[in-house]
Amino acid sequence: MASLHDLIPIVNKLQDIVTNTSLTDLDLPLLTVIGSQSAGKSSVLENIVGKDFLPRGTGIVTRRPLILQLIHVAANDPLLHKSDFISDEAPIDPNEMTLEQHLRNHNSSSNVNEIPPSTPAEEWGEFLHIPGKRFYNFENIRKEIENETSRIAGINKGISRIPINLKIYSPNVLNLTLVDLPGLTKIPIADQPVDIERQIKNLLLEYISKPNSIILAVTPANQDLVNSEALKLARQVDPQGKRTIGILSKLDLMDHGTNALDILTGKVYPLKLGFIGVVNRSQQDINQRKSLDESLAAEMEFFNSHPAYKTISNRCGTEYLAKTLNKTLMNHIRERLPDIKAKLNTLMGQTEQELASYGNLNIISKENRGGLILQLMNKFANNFINSIEGNSSEISTKELCGGARIYYIYNEVLGNSMMSINPLQNLTVIDIRTAIRNSTGPRPSLFVPELAFDLLVKPQIQLLEGPSHRCVELVYEELMKICHNCGSQELARYPKLHTKLIEVVSELLRERLGPTTKYVESLIEINRAYINTNHPNFVGAANAMAEVAEERQKQKQNEKIKLLKKEEESIHIQQQTAHSRTESQSSGSGNGRIAKAAASAAASHLHNELKESSILSELKENHTANGTTDSTSGSKPEKENFLNYFFGKKDKSHPTESDNKIAPFSYPTETESSQLQFHLPVESSIQNQLEQFHLSEEQLSEREQLECELIRRLIASYFSIVRETIRDQVPKAIMCLLVNYSKDSVQNQLVQKLYKESLFDDLLYEDETLIQEREKCEKLLDTYKEAAKVISEVM
Repeated sequence: MASLHDLIPIVNKLQDIVTNTSLTDLDLPLLTVIGSQSAGKSSVLENIVGKDFLPRGTGIVTRRPLILQLIHVAANDPLLHKSDFISDEAPIDPNEMTLEQHLRNHNSSSNVNEIPPSTPAEEWGEFLHIPGKRFYNFENIRKEIENETSRIAGINKGISRIPINLKIYSPNVLNLTLVDLPGLTKIPIADQPVDIERQIKNLLLEYISKPNSIILAVTPANQDLVNSEALKLARQVDPQGKRTIGILSKLDLMDHGTNALDILTGKVYPLKLGFIGVVNRSQQDINQRKSLDESLAAEMEFFNSHPAYKTISNRCGTEYLAKTLNKTLMNHIRERLPDIKAKLNTLMGQTEQELASYGNLNIISKENRGGLILQLMNKFANNFINSIEGNSSEISTKELCGGARIYYIYNEVLGNSMMSINPLQNLTVIDIRTAIRNSTGPRPSLFVPELAFDLLVKPQIQLLEGPSHRCVELVYEELMKICHNCGSQELARYPKLHTKLIEVVSELLRERLGPTTKYVESLIEINRAYINTNHPNFVGAANAMAEVAEERQKQKQNEKIKLLKKEEESIHIQQQTAHSRTESQSSGSGNGRIAKAAASAAASHLHNELKESSILSELKENHTANGTTDSTSGSKPEKENFLNYFFGKKDKSHPTESDNKIAPFSYPTETESSQLQFHLPVESSIQNQLEQFHLSEEQLSEREQLECELIRRLIASYFSIVRETIRDQVPKAIMCLLVNYSKDSVQNQLVQKLYKESLFDDLLYEDETLIQEREKCEKLLDTYKEAAKVISEVM
């Protein structure tokens, strides 16, 4: 197990892995530096490193996160003598020097960045985006940071979230990992984006909101603490101050007579990790090329001699800050490392599972290709069959599909379509009369000709072919939909094989569509070929005529009742009229009272007479309709006489004129006939159509009306019989010839068409996108394993 001092280098290795692979799921412990512009962040970092290497200037200088890894190098470290790297020992091009660099080179007797050729350099920097190159000249490090920032973030003052990774090796630093972030700003200047404040805050929150991040909130001491943007932002993500370190910079620039002792001792704004005060180099010190060693010595002298700070001088200054950060980071890493390891194991498990779903390319050899294709074929065929039978593991809860959809087509779509067909569609009374006349030829008919019924009912049966065709098409479309949805994640790995499987099953379904459609058509033709009037459910001519007679009798009774009601209303109106007239006369007149009484009595007498007459007439008709024999003439029941009359059956003796007049059934006049509506005791849809029976302007004779009505009833009855037969037979035919045949043949068809060794290479060609996803997943898994190996060094 590694020592405590090895924790930071190990996290640095993990940080390199995370940066190289763009991992975002692994939250590593970091020291995150935030603060307002010109708060002294760069000076604090340079004091810790002991080198000038950060860009300086006005406005936003840090425009990309800088992940700074400080690595302590011992005198005998093998890295000092490593030779397989590129050096930048050549001086900076004078034409590319800044004014600050030019003054440094001319105002110093010796350049501290020059490397004696006889001794190995002990301090250098390396960028992760330029592997294998060492920057011994820290001015070149500054320039590379500026160039790399402009390359990604642009030449304007925009920012980017893509970090720059810089490692600094030195015997004068402690192991630390810090992140320097852009300074907080309020107002965009020059060519800065108008939403620069929001962009910077979002970037800072992205880093400091992570639980493993320790926040270094840099605040200038010459600014009121309540106005500190850094502390305000830190408090949003760390309200209890458990992982925030306050850094007070520019303590030497406070107004005379003031100090920050209460802040540094935690009396003003308490933080668990406390506040640490530092003194930065002034711009004059930088311009005069004052060394960092001299600046650090001056800083300690300031704290030791200051009347307010000398009591806490041992807890102030850059040296104390670096030691505190090193200790805090190591303790934080030690606390968070078990959680990081657990998170890493979870990520490894998820990645291995994802990689397994893509399949392993190495297991596919020339010998097992056939077995793999057979396995995928069987899985596809089973998915197809299970979807039809309702045994699929992926059953939709949003819509009907598979076998349930086919059942819905049979019972709802086909049933409703057939029930909505009018048995007398496109069949007018004139068409029926014309068919009856044509079927009799030059001879008058004694009864309704059967040939007319056959001619008229066959076209109506043909109406059932449309819904039957549509039912076949809908089932075929559902089977095609099932076929396209039978893929699996494993099969998606081989798009050509998947396409071929769909093509073979689609071809099988198309081959079965023709025979199924023809058989359904033949069912219609079979029922049109022979009209079976002996069917037990067929109403028959005699029953149909009896129903017509009964309907007419009921209608006459209803009309008489309506007439009686009208008479009652008329009498009531007369009574009201007479009453109003009597009231208009003098109230004292005896004649008025007598007239009123007489009118009332006359109206009552008239009403009773009419009612009695109507009731007697109705009772007589009912008595005759019930089959009783007339006492005077000895005639047969009305229904029997009516049928004998209609079908031409007469008595042996010639009927007299009086016999015709007192026939038990009274035919309506032509005017009354044109207003009649017949009601059938059959299903409501047919009855509604028959109730809309209207005669044309050309009036039909009484006999023709009855003949047409009889034909209509017979057609409706026989059509219902055929409709039920077709409705029952069509689903059976589709199941036998299309659905079940496809289920039974799909597996053999796939093997017959695709199991050919010459096709194996083409069928097992993998999707390019899937190959890329697998490679990406493999690299990610290798990264996790490498990180786990690094963590195992300390656990």
